[in-house]
Amino acid sequence: MKIALGPLLYYWQRDAVFAFYDAMAATPVDVVYLGETVCSRRHELRLADWLEIAARLRDAGKEVVLSTQVLLESGADVSMMHKIAGNGDFRVEANDMGAVHCLAGKVPFVAGPHLNLYNLASLQWMATLGASRWVMPLELKRDDLALLQQGRPEGLQTEVFAYGRMPLAYSARCFTARYRNLPKDDCRFSCLDHPDGLMLKTREREEFLVLNGTQTQSARVYNLVDALDDMRALGVDVLRLSPQAQHTADVIALFHAARTQTLAPQEAMARLQPLMPDQGCNGYWHDRPGMEQVAQTTQVAQTVVA
Repeated sequence: MKIALGPLLYYWQRDAVFAFYDAMAATPVDVVYLGETVCSRRHELRLADWLEIAARLRDAGKEVVLSTQVLLESGADVSMMHKIAGNGDFRVEANDMGAVHCLAGKVPFVAGPHLNLYNLASLQWMATLGASRWVMPLELKRDDLALLQQGRPEGLQTEVFAYGRMPLAYSARCFTARYRNLPKDDCRFSCLDHPDGLMLKTREREEFLVLNGTQTQSARVYNLVDALDDMRALGVDVLRLSPQAQHTADVIALFHAARTQTLAPQEAMARLQPLMPDQGCNGYWHDRPGMEQVAQTTQVAQTVVA
């Protein structure tokens, strides 16, 4: 299995982003997704900057994929999506059907986790359009993936979101700006003050969700490091880890140790605890509420998919 670093979901200063990816070049991550997927008002980096980072990472031996924005709200957003789809150099992750339409029949692409691919018919259709990899929807359970793996189209790789705060929903409203009583068009780039998002708590003071501009995330950190053996048996090709403001390189190192079986999954889980920005969860994988933490039990896949 390969390890992928998903797109940066937060808004960081330009220098911090460049420094972050320079550090990632020295890690054992295999695939790196780049680009702004959340909000087009985040202007610290332009497309030329992302392409510069992409070239650096490719020179370091990484596979680079450019991700498109999930929710397009303007003509400018559509224009940027077309530029990314037509970059002619790097593979693209399509995060909406507009991007799929731009890429279909032209170049192989990655079908992102927000395309709602829940059954074999949709997987087969996406493969005919040119998808070479699909990212499993976050709320899909392990047993559903096992069924899809048995019948997935030949040559289509499977990627699973295995670590990070889960991107649950997108909105035309900016919740971070709303928190500061600011309109979206004059948000004053409030997201820069929250490098891991803005925590939302219930009236009982329980950490519930994270506000990240127009994106809503889980407060808890999805973590499937203890399910790596199960995913290997299921034929999963790529594990996706989501960037966080601190300790991302250490998280990658622990997943790498677990996938190479130099560290037991339960030991990797224990070592990850102090590196996570909040408590862990894995409920969706086990067909439970997403915020639950369920102990991994040994499961044997019915079919091993190459």
